[in-house]
Amino acid sequence: MSILPEGESIRRAVKWLSDERIDNPGASLSKLIGEACLKFDLPPKDAEFLMNFFSEKGSGKTA
Repeated sequence: MSILPEGESIRRAVKWLSDERIDNPGASLSKLIGEACLKFDLPPKDAEFLMNFFSEKGSGKTA
């Protein structure tokens, strides 16, 4: 396994989560984020980012 540049893991996780939510719209967001953290070896702060990112994205909020 190679060392990814800083931020590459989180970008891959966002892409993976986006694809998973399209393929499995009924899947639990928290469960998918847990899987992404394991799959991409993400720290807890990145899990929190993912939860906030996908929660805001799904609620229709804009920045």
